[in-house]
Formats: sequence, C-alpha cells, structure tokens
Amino acid sequence: MRTVDMDGMQVEVPDEEASSERPDYGLIPFDTLANTRDLGGLTGLDGRRIKRGLLLRSGALGLGSAQDIARLKRDYDLRVIIDLRNDDELIEAPDPLDVFPDVRFVQADILRASAAGISQDAVARVQEAQRRAAEEDDPVLFMELLYPHLLLDDSGIEGYQGFLYSLLACDEGTALWHCHVGRDRCGMASMLIEAVLGVSREDMANDYLATNLFAPRQLTREAPASLRSFNAAVDALEKVYGSVLGYVLDELEFTMADVNELRARYLEA
Repeated sequence: MRTVDMDGMQVEVPDEEASSERPDYGLIPFDTLANTRDLGGLTGLDGRRIKRGLLLRSGALGLGSAQDIARLKRDYDLRVIIDLRNDDELIEAPDPLDVFPDVRFVQADILRASAAGISQDAVARVQEAQRRAAEEDDPVLFMELLYPHLLLDDSGIEGYQGFLYSLLACDEGTALWHCHVGRDRCGMASMLIEAVLGVSREDMANDYLATNLFAPRQLTREAPASLRSFNAAVDALEKVYGSVLGYVLDELEFTMADVNELRARYLEA
C-alpha cells in the first residue's frame, strides 16, 4: 500500500501500478459515471485470468449522464444489474431502468434503512463505532469497525447471498453491481466474487483501494477506502470461516458445484 496526496489529505492507493493485463485497474472511463471498472484481466485460480466484459463494478447508475448510460447499453451485453443500496437510496437516485427494459434488476440491500430491517444490536454497533471514531479523531475507524458487519449481519448475509446467486443465474452476458460510490458495499461484493474466482488477497486489496483513484474526490476525502477496513473484513471472515471462500460456502450456502460453475464461466481456459 502507498499513499498519495488528495487536496492535502493522504489516501491509500494500490501498492503497485496497474498491470498491462488490466490497465487503470479495469477503469471504463465515462463522463460522470465514476469508478466503473471491469474485473476482466485479474489473475484468478491457477493463473487463469478473468474474462473481460462480463463482470463490472460501478457507482450508482443514476449518477451517469445520458451519454454514459447509452454507451453502457451499447458496449456491454448487460443481463443483470444488482443494486446494493437500500430503499431510501433507490428513491433518491434511481437507476435508469427504463433504458434497460430487458435487463433483470435485483436489489440486494446490504444496509437496510428501515427500523424493521435493522436490529437494535446493529444500531448500537453503528452508534458505538461513530462514538469511538469521533473520540479518537480517526475518520477511518468508523468504517474499520463497520466493515465486518457489512458481511456478518443478517441483512449483509441475505444481500450478499442474493448478489452471488444473481451472478450464478446470469449464465450469459454481462453482470453489473453497484452501491452509491462503488467503494464499501460494492467493494465487499467484488471481493466475494474475486475470492470465488481465486484472486489473491493482495490483488483483491489493490482492486478495492483503486476506488480512491476513480471515485469523486470529495466523497473519497470524506470516507476513503482503507486497507484497515479491507483487512478488518477479511480477517473477520477468516476468523469465523477460515477464509473468504469459507464464508461463501458456509454462510452464503454456495456449493463447490456453484463455485466451479462460476469459475468455468468467468475464467479463461
């Protein structure tokens, strides 16, 4: 991990330059649709690379210009869009679903906003994380404390299970998933499919940190991607399940047949 100066603030970025197999960490440059990236070119199981043009991560599509959305539709055979946001966020900035009438839309809500959808324990955890971060004047601490619960709380388990099963059901064409910025909920979703495909922890971390290069600068300054947050999530899964893949198999109820199907579909021969 290395740091770069962003308007007087040091933020973390990948510890090595992007490879020739995945220039700019897979960035697909749009006008206003920030942090849209192709997982294609990442090295997976047995040195096989992820196929290009099939697995895309992004920020909210509602933030893209009409030209961006038209280009996304023209250049990619989109078959499923997985929105990791909650109901309030969907209302505030809806995806342009009318542009994609033949695309399956899935909401996989990772952080439920409604009182019925979040337990008192979860509320208490968030409040305690906010208190500690403010007390220690450490803006990264809040996300470091929150990240394991993105994956381990009931809404996260249900949401990420829905995410992976939506990829499994998409047996042709391109799948795209996003949250708002494409950093936290989207970053953990990307980590899960990358783990299924055999991407190394180092490469998963670099893909996660690359968000700081491509997300809107102000949003990055407010809450940057941090290796501490990434490690907190991965370490929590390894402690409980032995590995990220163990979490996918044991908690998200994937089978090795499901894993092998995704590997056959998304990894080059």
